[in-house]
Amino acid sequence: MILNPKVMSAVERLDYRVTPGDVATQAGIDVKVAQQGLLALATEAGGHLQVSDMGEVAYVFPRQFRTILQSKSLRLRLQQAWQRVWNVLFYVIRISFGVMLIASIVLIMLAIIAILIAMSSAGRSDDRGGGINLGGGRGGSGGLLWFSPNWFYIFSPGYGRRRRYAYGGTSRPMGRNTKGAVSKEDEMGFLEAVFSFLFGDGDPNADLEERRWQAIATVIRNQGGAIAAEQVAPYLDVPPNPSDDEDYMLPVLLRFNGSPEVSDDGQLIYRFPELQVTAKQAKTAPVAAYLKETLWKFSNASSNQLTLAAGLGGVNLVGAIWLGFLLRDGWAAALGGLVGVAGGLYGVLIAYALGFVAIPLVRYLWVQRQNQKLEARNTARQDQAVRLNEANPALQKKLAFARQFAAETVVKEDDLAYTSERDLTEQELAQKDKTDQEWYRRLEGL
Repeated sequence: MILNPKVMSAVERLDYRVTPGDVATQAGIDVKVAQQGLLALATEAGGHLQVSDMGEVAYVFPRQFRTILQSKSLRLRLQQAWQRVWNVLFYVIRISFGVMLIASIVLIMLAIIAILIAMSSAGRSDDRGGGINLGGGRGGSGGLLWFSPNWFYIFSPGYGRRRRYAYGGTSRPMGRNTKGAVSKEDEMGFLEAVFSFLFGDGDPNADLEERRWQAIATVIRNQGGAIAAEQVAPYLDVPPNPSDDEDYMLPVLLRFNGSPEVSDDGQLIYRFPELQVTAKQAKTAPVAAYLKETLWKFSNASSNQLTLAAGLGGVNLVGAIWLGFLLRDGWAAALGGLVGVAGGLYGVLIAYALGFVAIPLVRYLWVQRQNQKLEARNTARQDQAVRLNEANPALQKKLAFARQFAAETVVKEDDLAYTSERDLTEQELAQKDKTDQEWYRRLEGL
């Protein structure tokens, strides 16, 4: 049986006693999915059902249910093991691009130096070679050091952070931002920064749908399970001039098992009975006025790291072009050893050098375009929030009609008619006593 990780996380955050509506609100998932996930989790982890006098159901789980699942399920253990392996593999993939950049520069420069030395020894140094001394004071290899950073720092995690402190860039504590938390820039080493320079750091709104449905469910809960469409419009991608049929509410009704209600004068509101049931009475939860997407960043690496990555990329490209110019001479191409290796890999070297420059440029233009679209969506949602906040008389009347259906049912442990934690016969006897007490109370009131 496949368990839903979102359901498990929601159960933990809600203190292990929940209703399907609680989980749907917390995780931002379909009520039916929450119901199925709770049943599966209760079956696998030894959870219990509690049914109130009104027939409402709550689920109670042991606090160590993850330990129980791990002891029972080999699949879960394998998943966790694979996750640890994948974290290591992904880290290796990230740093491999930086390693390839350094290796490419070293191979290209050593091959160029070898060719120039061979040309000098054979008396073939000409205008194309530009001489042996590449800028150093002594010997032909001294010029290789003019662009060289501190290799120890580059291959150490957090290169950019230590470099800033080493050169007096800031006085705040190492590895902490101004609020005391470890920032992404401080955590990223230079080799990871190369990957970030090339490919970025992923979608900053990867959890957008989860945040969207969490916010919508929270709004519905805060309003007692009955809302007007305008109250959730700031969290949806509503057309600029939505029609009166409110088609954009259909996904909300489907996800949270809602139904429309119509007033005598044709006002349409929406009621969500399953979100009106909760295992624990709580105060109104905070929710943002509208769903705001985070702007894309070109990279989370520091400016120093990006500058160094771009600089090394430029050195690599210039070196690759220079090497190709030298290899055009058949005499140089015939040299063996390191030059032969560089010649054999030249196609890969020049392709990598060109890609290292082209990919970030194309991605930068793409990020700018994405942010323009993103800001337009944020503005549209903000306009919907302003419209709700400045409700006209018609909308105020609609909101008042929705409040007539607002309700909250709390499944209290004192009102249970049945729980799977206790023997059925014991519960029947307790329920009989409870029923007798209720009859005596009613008789005394006559």
